[in-house]
Amino acid sequence: MRVLRSFRLWCVALLAVLALATAPSTSTQTSRIAHLESLVKCPACEDISVAVSNATSAVAVRNEIAAKVREGKSDNQILTSLEDAYGPSILLSPSTSGIGSLLWAGPLAVLVVIVAIGVRLVRRRR
Repeated sequence: MRVLRSFRLWCVALLAVLALATAPSTSTQTSRIAHLESLVKCPACEDISVAVSNATSAVAVRNEIAAKVREGKSDNQILTSLEDAYGPSILLSPSTSGIGSLLWAGPLAVLVVIVAIGVRLVRRRR
């Protein structure tokens, strides 16, 4: 019984951490722009965001992001327009559609399997 209670507590803690990690923290325009800049790769650099790079193309992308935020475009609209202009490799994280969804679903599936195995082990011990 004690193991089951501990397991449930760990599951709740894991869910709380995941919820906090995925919650958007873009309350102001400045923080929203900074968040978007951290998601977009510099077109002229190797695997760094436009937020870090001082390359001319990175400055142009930062200005484009800021202008679209001020226009009232959503984050998805901005990221989609950047993908259309620069290609899918402009984003630092894989997309959540097509083959990119497999990259996101894989670790989630592994987590579900681990939780299911944990539940079965706890039930067998009782």
